[in-house]
Amino acid sequence: MARSRIGPGLLAVALLLVPASGLAQDPQVGAAAEAPAAEPEPASGVEAIDAAFGDLVVKPLDAVLFFDLAFWDNDDPAYAEHPAAVRWLAQGALAASEHRGVNLPFIVLWLVLGALFFTLRFTFINVRGFWHAIQITRGKYDRHDHEGEVSHFQALASALSATVGLGNIAGVALAVSMGGPGAVFWMVVAGFLGMSSKFAECTLGQMYRTMDDKGNVLGGPMRYLSGGLAKIGRARLGRGLAILFAVMCIGGSFGGGNMFQANQAFAQTARVIPWFADKSWLFGLLVAALVGLVILGGIKRIGQVAGTIVPVMCGVYLVAGIAILVVHADAIPDAFGKIIGEAFSPRAGLGGVLGVLVTGFRRAAFSNEAGIGSASIAHSAATTDEPVSEGLVALLEPFIDTIVICTMTGLVVVVTGEYLNTPEAGDSTMRGVLMTSAAFESVFEWFPNVLAAAVFLFAFSTMISWSYYGERSFVYLFGSGASVVYRVLFLCFVVLGAVLKLGSVLDFSDLMVLGMAFPNILGMLLLQGQVHEKLADYWRRYQSGALEPSADAD
Repeated sequence: MARSRIGPGLLAVALLLVPASGLAQDPQVGAAAEAPAAEPEPASGVEAIDAAFGDLVVKPLDAVLFFDLAFWDNDDPAYAEHPAAVRWLAQGALAASEHRGVNLPFIVLWLVLGALFFTLRFTFINVRGFWHAIQITRGKYDRHDHEGEVSHFQALASALSATVGLGNIAGVALAVSMGGPGAVFWMVVAGFLGMSSKFAECTLGQMYRTMDDKGNVLGGPMRYLSGGLAKIGRARLGRGLAILFAVMCIGGSFGGGNMFQANQAFAQTARVIPWFADKSWLFGLLVAALVGLVILGGIKRIGQVAGTIVPVMCGVYLVAGIAILVVHADAIPDAFGKIIGEAFSPRAGLGGVLGVLVTGFRRAAFSNEAGIGSASIAHSAATTDEPVSEGLVALLEPFIDTIVICTMTGLVVVVTGEYLNTPEAGDSTMRGVLMTSAAFESVFEWFPNVLAAAVFLFAFSTMISWSYYGERSFVYLFGSGASVVYRVLFLCFVVLGAVLKLGSVLDFSDLMVLGMAFPNILGMLLLQGQVHEKLADYWRRYQSGALEPSADAD
């Protein structure tokens, strides 16, 4: 409801600002335009459909979600050449590195202000609840007779497997190369605030979850938007927001949570194993088979696999990063000096402070998905009868994903000096992977092979978790019998993602993932009183000792 009042106005204004040339082009690719023009090859039917979809759907929607609130520098020539674009914001960077203007997308401000509000409203629960969250995750308060399908740790691993991925490897490197080392500082700040958003949405996910006749958990924003808002007399608004969220989540699961991951996994695998280079279809079938073995078992199987993969892939990456920092130990103090110093006085000059702040906040928001609402779908399946306890477990996600892993990537590219090198031409995410790979390779010649394996595992884990998010949304719209239909469709999209290059379709899916923040944060703002009441009661019992450790905890 609220979005329908805002959308048309923003769309009308934004369409006047977006140049007729459409989305931003990669500056490296643009440089190739100076070469003699070759006769363009006729577009295939798939390419023609993709292009039309981009013109008619993606660009108008992009103009709304990424409407630039930094209106004061819109007359900057660099802005006209490089407007806000889906790939720049969602995957890393497509703006010119020489751009000194400020870009403040509406969606980023919406996410950041929501996170700031929840941090203050719940009196810094991201700090005072941190240690208790670790205790819960370790199983100290587990009771096996509670309803649910997975443990606290498996729910955390499932949600982390969807957020820890290519963005931690590629996006951070490009953010630092564009915004300077100061972007790392603001990335950490945004991750810190995002911990409170995760707490709120995952607490609500537990509060309004239900069970179907087969014992499967039905939870997530679809449930608390419809049920929670109905409880306060806004049933029609809640139903509309829930449907909007579910539709966006399904689209995002097929695109950014599936096709994009399969495409990037194939690209990296083909670099290491050239035999696959002309066999994308075979690679797609193999990945689809592996994904199918996991997702056909539901959230229990997903939780078990994620609980194994996530600690391993995060551990390997962090150990390698620590080794790099040990080798460059003498450069660490200077690196921290640059990160803190350039956060407030960056190389970008006039307007640069706000610019690098937005770069860091943007990267963190798209890395940890705090405020998007997706994680609450996984956390609603946790075995507990204390909604707040699962919200506390969830606040560890942005800490691990952004404050630990993304900061590690940022430090590595800073201490090695790789962020100063001009990115190579090509897809922005791939250029970011190459930048991070070069930083690690400067110490370990064999690391690119390890990184290729990590990219595959990151992509695989993201696919299995997003399949669950999309499936729960599909079931919300079409009933429990539609579960198998969705899983089959998801596996088909795995193969398509490895074979096809549908730029506009993937851009659209990224837009829908980010768009999930609109209904989710609006609903959380309206329901924050219920969360605050639950938290106050839980914290009172915790401090008084009424919440005793479980006798059957491991």
